Amino acid sequence: MHAHLSETYDFLSQHITQAPEVGIVLGTGLGRLAEEIDAEQIISYDDIPHFPVSTVETHHGKLIYGTLGGRRVLAMQGRFHYYEGYSMQQITYPIRLMHRLGIRTLYISNVSGAMNLAYEKGDLVLIDDHINLQGANPLTGPNWNDFGPRFPDMSEPYDQEMIHTAWQIAKQEGYRIHKGVYVAVNGPNLETRAEYRFLRKIGGDLVGMSTVPEVIVAKHQGMKVFAASIVTDLGDPDNLEPVSVEEIIRVAGEAEPKLTRLFYRMINEHNF
Repeated sequence: MHAHLSETYDFLSQHITQAPEVGIVLGTGLGRLAEEIDAEQIISYDDIPHFPVSTVETHHGKLIYGTLGGRRVLAMQGRFHYYEGYSMQQITYPIRLMHRLGIRTLYISNVSGAMNLAYEKGDLVLIDDHINLQGANPLTGPNWNDFGPRFPDMSEPYDQEMIHTAWQIAKQEGYRIHKGVYVAVNGPNLETRAEYRFLRKIGGDLVGMSTVPEVIVAKHQGMKVFAASIVTDLGDPDNLEPVSVEEIIRVAGEAEPKLTRLFYRMINEHNF
């Protein structure tokens, strides 16, 4: 891990002129924020030593370095998932790299299905906590003490000050906004009716196939984390309808300007 990170760091140091302050992970159908970045470098994942390559069609697979408003950012336009066959360490390798580059604040976006029936398609949900049902953990194996402690605290995985700020911005913008618990599952299939019932009973509001590994590693390294989700489908077990990837992408695309605006204002107006 150390040797690979050093090689990746040395490669990116040739392209990055000044240390980025903020890291951004953009999920399914949520690449529009990348267009707001005044990019100095756009690097394909294929060209980065030891970097995984996204196999999901809607993930562009580019690392974007530049400025967003007045802040220097490094954005992943496309992430990695456990269902793609990557290890948890590979999935979270970019988060290790961001920390190595000096980033201490991480913004994450995703799309999700909602078990909470108060939610509607296109709503924004600020992730307040999570449940890891992926059956694996990126911290499994030897612990590198220079990364973080063997047993990192997870009493506040998502920064409460950032959540409060995002809530106020969303209200100012007139968005439907919620706070909720995100459940991470393996995928790639969507859930059955019985699974939706189970996930709701254990305290989940949202379900998805990403985010939690990145958050665990970020917190292991002492980073601040903010994550927001767009509700793209409804997991009502008593009225469950078939869902297509095309529909998920359509709903995400319609709601994306709201999430882009939220991220832009948080990054540009607040020094987290």
